[in-house]
Amino acid sequence: MNGTPGTIGLFEEIRMGAAEVTRRARFVWIDEAGLDSFARKLAEAEWPVVDQNPADHFEGDARTTLAFTLLLDAINFGSGWFPVLEKRSGMSGYQTVATACRERFRVNGSPSGAELREVTPGWMAEMLGQDSSNPEVAELMTLFAEAWRDFGDWLGALHGDLFESVVLKARYSAERLVNSLAEMPLYRDVSRYEELEIPLYKRAQITAADLHRAFGDESLGRFDDLDRLTLFADNLVPHVLRCRGVLRYDGELALRIARGERLRVGSIEEVEIRAVALDAVEHLVAALASRGRPTSAYALDQLLWDAGQAPEIKATPRHRARCSFY
Repeated sequence: MNGTPGTIGLFEEIRMGAAEVTRRARFVWIDEAGLDSFARKLAEAEWPVVDQNPADHFEGDARTTLAFTLLLDAINFGSGWFPVLEKRSGMSGYQTVATACRERFRVNGSPSGAELREVTPGWMAEMLGQDSSNPEVAELMTLFAEAWRDFGDWLGALHGDLFESVVLKARYSAERLVNSLAEMPLYRDVSRYEELEIPLYKRAQITAADLHRAFGDESLGRFDDLDRLTLFADNLVPHVLRCRGVLRYDGELALRIARGERLRVGSIEEVEIRAVALDAVEHLVAALASRGRPTSAYALDQLLWDAGQAPEIKATPRHRARCSFY
């Protein structure tokens, strides 16, 4: 939002922006009764300990694991293109990309900064097993290649081509890491909503969470403000919240999504879906705390994302938009 720089923390700014979008929303709303019912069910349920997405887990030495985590999240977007990707058997678009990356790192180790700066769309398509003669696939491969080249430029200019420096310079602060990553254009996940600038920073935030998943509380995974992360607003978690009765969509918007119509990135409807979902998760965190089940937004994000892998959730169309944010 348009505030004085430095007056509030970034994560608070994200929460305030999402709450203001919720207050003004015209196409997406929180169903208070549905949220209360869902919170009650969550409070009484046994939550899974292990997430359902093993594709992005990497087992190797610390440096390679670090590079893998950072670079996978650098291309952790493209859901608007996933329907046209060549997917591996039984895998989603994201799982296909993550698995191909994991296999590349296991065989060849992590690319150097210099190698990142030379990545081409054709090289990316070959690594990911995609047919770049399809112009829609080529469009995504071009963005993926740009993302890795940008990362290589940023890694060289600010971190001496050392992946460890990315985390060490954050000095145990997820907020500092997010702000640093957001220096790269494809990470600048900020949308215009009426006269407001609404930051969401999905990929930059999830990077901190993924580093913690990979390294725990060790130095490369330690972030003392991890509990301040918000929902990683994409197109799947809002869909899960809608399927669970927490979110309601305007009738025409629901029909457009059901028809498979892509939403324009930055449109009122697209911003509301993501921002209202983020705000709804804040309400869920508060509702669970009041029921003696304290949790965090990022822990709920993982729970809801895993729930989104269920066949009945995937069977219902979710919104699609083509951007570098999710």
